[in-house]
Amino acid sequence: MEALNSLLGFDVSTLLSGSNAILLVILFSAVFFLVVGISSLVRTNDPVQRRLAANVGADTAGAPTPHRRQGFEQSERWQDLLKTLEEKVGLVKEEERGRLRRRMIQAGYMDQSAPRYYFAIRALLTIALPIGYLVALPIFSNNMPLENILLTAAILAAVGLYAPAFFLAYNVFARQRSVREGFPDALDMLVVCVEAGLGFDAAFNRVGTQLERARPVVSWHFAMVALELRAGKSREDALRNFSARVGITEISSFVTLLIQSDALGTSIAQTLRVHADEMRDKRMMRAEEKAHMLPVLLSIPLVTCILPAMMTVVLLPGIIAIVRKVLPALSGG
Repeated sequence: MEALNSLLGFDVSTLLSGSNAILLVILFSAVFFLVVGISSLVRTNDPVQRRLAANVGADTAGAPTPHRRQGFEQSERWQDLLKTLEEKVGLVKEEERGRLRRRMIQAGYMDQSAPRYYFAIRALLTIALPIGYLVALPIFSNNMPLENILLTAAILAAVGLYAPAFFLAYNVFARQRSVREGFPDALDMLVVCVEAGLGFDAAFNRVGTQLERARPVVSWHFAMVALELRAGKSREDALRNFSARVGITEISSFVTLLIQSDALGTSIAQTLRVHADEMRDKRMMRAEEKAHMLPVLLSIPLVTCILPAMMTVVLLPGIIAIVRKVLPALSGG
């Protein structure tokens, strides 16, 4: 024990005594369950199991394979556990759950159980971060005031509570920005496909395939529309779902225009061409707006960094002369 204490630089017995031992047990239990949960949810890298998971139709025709049955049982157990905790605790209301579900879809998480995992991650981080800090505190500092300890633990709990929300908001913003930047190109390609003689459904499928490398987010949305159309949904429902999955005004106006054009019987090709011109003009106006904002943004580093240095260089000789000559003369020296 003395050799271990000299190697680590602190007394191990004091770390393992009393409340520290309880905190260590709680921390290790939380980390253990976290690792078990992540390992059960992470998709395996075995190519055989990936092919089995992709072959859904073949598996549903007969008895399920042992690998897939075991994966489904583990996933169902975790979902049932999270559902039970969500019902018992009651962290969120029904209307907020629907809004969160829409935000998860806009961020790219299409799984029905994604909100449950979101709440579980928030709760786990809110509990684990302060406990980890309290456990590691004796290792780094033994003389910190109690007020600072409680304040740091509260800050870590707030970080664990709000960090997933900021991460979700960033994902939504990144995907919406990607769609806003790539949608004019997709719309131009859609105009070309429709004017070349392709049907509306085939045009969406072709654009989604062609933009897979250049605009993966836009390609995914177009592929989802084509998939819903092939599954039997009406064109209006598929387009409205497309607008809800993206959540930006450009797509909403595009969907409304297509639905009205389809209902009134006007030419879809002409409608798409007019809307493509408007989207191109909007993109140009956004670029000009950013260009006009540059002088205003450049004034901030100019005033805070460059202007003080220039004023110092210009006025410093005069200040030195005043200190050396004028001030002694005024004092009668």
